[in-house]
Amino acid sequence: MPLIEQIKKLPDLPGVYLFKKGKEILYIGKATSLKDRVRSYFSDDLINTRGQFIVDMVLNADKVDYFKTDSVLEALILEANLIKKHQPKYNTKEKDDRSYNFVVITKENFPRVMLVRGRELENSGDRIGKFKIKHKFGPYPNGSAIKEGLKIIRKIFPFRDKCVPYESPSPEKAIKAKPCFNRQIGLCPGVCSGEISKIEYGETIRNIKFFLEGKKKALMKKLEREMKGYGKNLEFEKADKIKKTLFALKHIQDVALIKKSEKEITGIYAGTLALRMEAYDVAHIGGTNMVGGIVVMENGELKKSDYRKFKIRSVKSSNDTAALKEILDRRLKHNEWQSPNIIIYDGGIAQRNAVDEVLKKNLGKNHGVKIVGVVKDEKHKPLKIVGEEETIKRHKKEILLLNGEAHRFAIGFHRRLRNNFV
Repeated sequence: MPLIEQIKKLPDLPGVYLFKKGKEILYIGKATSLKDRVRSYFSDDLINTRGQFIVDMVLNADKVDYFKTDSVLEALILEANLIKKHQPKYNTKEKDDRSYNFVVITKENFPRVMLVRGRELENSGDRIGKFKIKHKFGPYPNGSAIKEGLKIIRKIFPFRDKCVPYESPSPEKAIKAKPCFNRQIGLCPGVCSGEISKIEYGETIRNIKFFLEGKKKALMKKLEREMKGYGKNLEFEKADKIKKTLFALKHIQDVALIKKSEKEITGIYAGTLALRMEAYDVAHIGGTNMVGGIVVMENGELKKSDYRKFKIRSVKSSNDTAALKEILDRRLKHNEWQSPNIIIYDGGIAQRNAVDEVLKKNLGKNHGVKIVGVVKDEKHKPLKIVGEEETIKRHKKEILLLNGEAHRFAIGFHRRLRNNFV
């Protein structure tokens, strides 16, 4: 059956789709609506939104399989587990593991659940910082999506991430420590204040592990057995707590993920959470008080909450290119920020090569980020734009707007900083 006919039979439900050639799995992705998401691969502008690599994948495919899920969050987790299991050609080549994200659980008395980027694990083996890693889940192709997913999981199964476990010197002095902020808002079970034992917390970690392994049905059966056991023992408070957890698992509220996934279908860049453009600029006087700024636009709107300022640390002279490399390198260390689709900078080919070098270092050789430079005259007025022709054609107005915004933002920061020293 032709692919286009197979698409008509796909359900309008969340799940994971698999492009295949015979029995070989070529590509795996997640969707809010399987029908709409897979249909988007057959749009006329696929080469502009996803590139030749994915166009080749679609042309090679002769079949689309799928798995339905109860929620977008479960689709996100199933996608990662299937990618890890099958290592599809067009997933693993599109982005290397250094730029993917992983959820890790540390090997401690009160384990932490953390989101880390592959490059952080590359040289550390089974450690994150000074702590050993007991479980690792992923890779997750999009950091922003799994970050939202962890927020949902944490509401169902509160866990520790940063707080220091409380060790009571004696039973009568328990629950005397000050709870962390996450405990106060219900996202930590009281590890820091002595409200949960090592054994009880271990059960929570096992539940999270089950969920991240995609074993929701088995997890729910386990919880149902525990709930019945507490009921028989007249421990009604514990039984009621599990009842609420089961309800939350059956009615996962992943509105944030749904909104982000809708942008996969309707946004300019199918397959990223949003079309994110970042513009960079450097400001200084003769190399003194050197600073930089990043301004952000998502889906055509300035996102001022994501603007960032940087004091340059490693550059002591008027070397704007070196300063640009430092800013971008530091920015890419923040795996909790959504990765940019387009980066805009001041300058020409030399600066472009510098930007590309940093992107390859942090995101891998096939990073897929479009790089656009704005060449200026002696009065800092745009002369021309350099970069991929199609990107410039589609986004010229936004490129120039963001470039000017970045210049104003960096100059403003530099003036404030300089005035503080006057």
